[in-house]
Amino acid sequence: MRYKLTIPTSLSEIKLKQYQQFLKVASQNDNEDFLQQKAIQIFCDVPLKFVTEMKHKDVNDIAGKITALFSQKPKLINRFKIGDLEFGFIPNLDEITSGEYIDLDSYFTDWQQMHKAMAVLYRPITEKQKEKYNIEPYVISINYAEVMEQMPLEVTLSATVFFWTLGIELLNGTKNYLETNKEVVTILKQHSLGKDGVGIVQSMGLLKETLEDLMRLQN
Repeated sequence: MRYKLTIPTSLSEIKLKQYQQFLKVASQNDNEDFLQQKAIQIFCDVPLKFVTEMKHKDVNDIAGKITALFSQKPKLINRFKIGDLEFGFIPNLDEITSGEYIDLDSYFTDWQQMHKAMAVLYRPITEKQKEKYNIEPYVISINYAEVMEQMPLEVTLSATVFFWTLGIELLNGTKNYLETNKEVVTILKQHSLGKDGVGIVQSMGLLKETLEDLMRLQN
């Protein structure tokens, strides 16, 4: 049987589900040649047997083109469509509900759960006027989780990069606070806080070290 090999030319042509599939394989096998074959199988949507019968130089070339796509850092994409349904990013993060926050916090650190996180951040647009829009009230992420598996990876990465950048800004702010407000630690030490109090002071020191480590990782 002959297959048509279509190589994606942008992250918008790759689905979130495909990326999740590849990450799962990569977590279980670190053989570079095998991962190149799996990348072509998954992202070009062809059988693995077809890939193994390709010339080695062609596999290297195609895998290189796919890898190059991930050097992109897309800006936040607020709206996108899956079929005829248009989804919008939460218009105002300051008004995020506790339910949204808890679910987002649970899913966002695990790529195998990322479609659920995206179902929190992006929901169907109910009304719009130019650049402004409203989205459905949040009930539970499972409502659109399966649909989000089909979302363009470009949109997913744009949201993760956005939150990564936001997180770095928050970390910078917290690190600066700890460095410029050392009297807070002094006050805690001076008060009789008991066993829990000692833990708090130690935790603050550990947090500062962790923040510094994250800053080095960022650099």
